[in-house]
Order: sequence, then structure tokens, then C-alpha cells
Amino acid sequence: MHLIFIILIMLFLPVRAGAAMAAQACEGNVFEGLPYTLCSVDPARSVMRIYHGDAGGKAFGSFDSLIRQLWRERHYLIVAMNGGMYHQDLSPVGLFVEHGIERHAISTKAGWGNFHLLPNGVFWLKDGRAGVTETARYLKERRSADYATQSGPMLVIDGAIHPRFLPESDSLKIRNGIGVDAEGRVHMVVSEAPVRFYDFARLFRDRLGCRNALYLDGTISSLYAAENGRRDHFFPLGPIIAVIGTVPQ
Repeated sequence: MHLIFIILIMLFLPVRAGAAMAAQACEGNVFEGLPYTLCSVDPARSVMRIYHGDAGGKAFGSFDSLIRQLWRERHYLIVAMNGGMYHQDLSPVGLFVEHGIERHAISTKAGWGNFHLLPNGVFWLKDGRAGVTETARYLKERRSADYATQSGPMLVIDGAIHPRFLPESDSLKIRNGIGVDAEGRVHMVVSEAPVRFYDFARLFRDRLGCRNALYLDGTISSLYAAENGRRDHFFPLGPIIAVIGTVPQ
């Protein structure tokens, strides 16, 4: 009975508490005929983190594993999304910063795949603020972060759509990404139908007002939203961008 009680608390406490915390609502959104799920977060009023693994370095690999770890720490998961590309062993491809410590170095290498469709960029969190910064600028600014994850390509760069994106491309895939608007709100988005990079970038720029936005991944795109019971289980996960709450004493 004790185990069942803990599981029920893990499942249902975030729903009640999450509803009371502003600016974490996840909702359906249609832009130019294409469906998306959008979760908007105010990092100044919410606790945002980027996770990868436990104290022993083992990758969580799933929302469920992260939930169990958070519960041991008297926290719970409200919203989460896969947060960047990873190698076969689930280690980050590029920069990963946790608790202000660089766990994996930033990558400036050219190569194959979406991560190397330059420019790529970094999503970062610092003192209740969030941002998306193109990789070369991130290095030039010598930016420090409490949490950071690198991915690519950039979707929107200073208000311009990535120059390699084609409005008539035949590459249609499920995609997810993240952007920050002029008021500092973080928008975490997953498409609910296959979309082009170009159309996905326009959603961030023209609907959400993000001057900078970052692609996170495609096929593995996964979302956890406690308030509506969504809990995607598709593929193993590397970095995880999360909004968490604290279990009342």
C-alpha cells in the first residue's frame, strides 16, 4: 500500500500543484494549418533545470527515471521535454552545463546531421533568466550559465530564419524546439504533425515573438505535461529540460 500511495502522489500531485503555478500551461496551437503543443514558462516565476543523469553519471534516459530521482529529492516534475542531441551512450553531443559546472564541452566542429547544420546554438538558464544564443556568440560573450544545453540548428537567429531552411522543402518530420520571447518567457514546442524546418521556425518568430529559437530534435521529440497527463515514451532521452516543483512539507 505504501508503494501504491507514493506512485499516486507522484502522478497526481504535479497536476494539482502545476495548475496553481502560472505560465506553465501546455496547450494545443495551430499555426498556418499545422498543429503544435506549446508549453510556455516564465523562468523568473518557475524553477527550470536541465538534467542528464544521476550523481553517478548514469543518464536518466526517460521522464520516469527523472521523476523517481526528483521524488527522492522531494521535488516533482511539472513540464519536461527532450533537451538536445546525444550520442549512442546518451551523452550530450555538445555543451552541457549543470549546477554551473561544465559537464561536456561546447562543440564548434562541422559535420553531418542537424546538429552541424550551422549555425547551431545554446539554450541557457542563469539566475531566473533564460536565453537562446548562437554558439559563436555564446563563446564570444564568455557567457556563464547555471544550466545549458547545445543543439542545432538554430531555427531563428536575431529575428532571421536560418539561411539553409527552404520554404518548399520536402523534409517533413515531427520536430521540437525552444525559444525565448522579448518578455523572457520560454516557449517549448513539439509539432503534432510532420513539419518543415522553415514552417517550424516561422512559428517561433511570427506567432511566439522569439528572435532566437533552437531546434532540439526530431524523431525522438518527447513531452511530459503533468496537467494534462501527457507522458511520451518513444525513445531514450539524453538531456532533459524540465520545470519542477517542491513537495510540501
